[in-house]
Amino acid sequence: MERPYVSVFIPVFNEEENLRPLYEKLCQALERLAMSYEIILIDDGSTDGSFHVMRQLAERDPRVKVLQLSRNYGQTAAMAAGIDAACGDVLVSLDADLQNDPADIPRLIEKLEQGYDVVSGWRQQRKDKWLTRRLPSMIANKLISLISGVKLHDYGCTLKAYRRDVLKTVRLYGEMHRFIPIYASWMGGRVAEIPVRHHRRHAGQSKYGLKRTIKVIYDLITIKFMMSYMTKPLYIFGTAGMLAFGVAFLASVGAVYQKLVLGTSFIRTPLTMLAMIMFVLGIQLFLLGLIAEILVRTYHESQNKPIYIVKTRINFSDQPVADGRAITSWNHS
Repeated sequence: MERPYVSVFIPVFNEEENLRPLYEKLCQALERLAMSYEIILIDDGSTDGSFHVMRQLAERDPRVKVLQLSRNYGQTAAMAAGIDAACGDVLVSLDADLQNDPADIPRLIEKLEQGYDVVSGWRQQRKDKWLTRRLPSMIANKLISLISGVKLHDYGCTLKAYRRDVLKTVRLYGEMHRFIPIYASWMGGRVAEIPVRHHRRHAGQSKYGLKRTIKVIYDLITIKFMMSYMTKPLYIFGTAGMLAFGVAFLASVGAVYQKLVLGTSFIRTPLTMLAMIMFVLGIQLFLLGLIAEILVRTYHESQNKPIYIVKTRINFSDQPVADGRAITSWNHS
């Protein structure tokens, strides 16, 4: 097969009922492009019949490639596997639940061809529950835009188009797949956003919840720290240290004032000391968390330790993937 121009990669977890209609809609949308393409399905440890359906689709169409991960690693790791395996110059990601509309892919690529490096979908008319899905998403998107400086309405939309060069240096951990536009912008890439359609889920169960929003906030803090202070950590550590010294100084002044003016003994004013100790302890814990993030990233990247293991590969050659990183796997089909 010729090297595809477009690679569509789709993380899959227990989406047996959606895969066949998704494949049909994908083919209809991609045929309109008049470009060569491949479809990469990443089975992220599904426990239903999803892999069986994916195998059948791959046997029927050589443009469909399947990666079966050894267990459920999460969406970010599954997307990283798809990125590593993709051969196209343009990479497109979307969910397998049919809430993203494959018919929007040509519009994303058309916008990308106007000189952008990342084009993100914006689910303007989102068909999810307002309280548990849309409201947390609105808050998270505004917070992410404020902290990162990259203004997008919908970071959580998986439907995005990327130029391959943008993804070469990206290493994904945690829930960081949604922050690729931030990485691209900070590296000088051009980021755009266009409205896309969104549909209600007709089969299967949602894998998202409020707990995931908290993880996203943690990852956002990590990204901001890594990009702003990775080469100059003393700036943040020094600032925190100065705050600690300031609290200590104010606490000392308060204790002296109580002693000299009010006649209160130092040992009879525990509240100021307690506040100081707790404040310093909080700073220490927060900074230890950031240090741990640096150590984890250094461990993964210096050791080139994979964040996923592929169990089965279908319709892949034994050649290294396009960006030179080999895929760790157990067996091949």
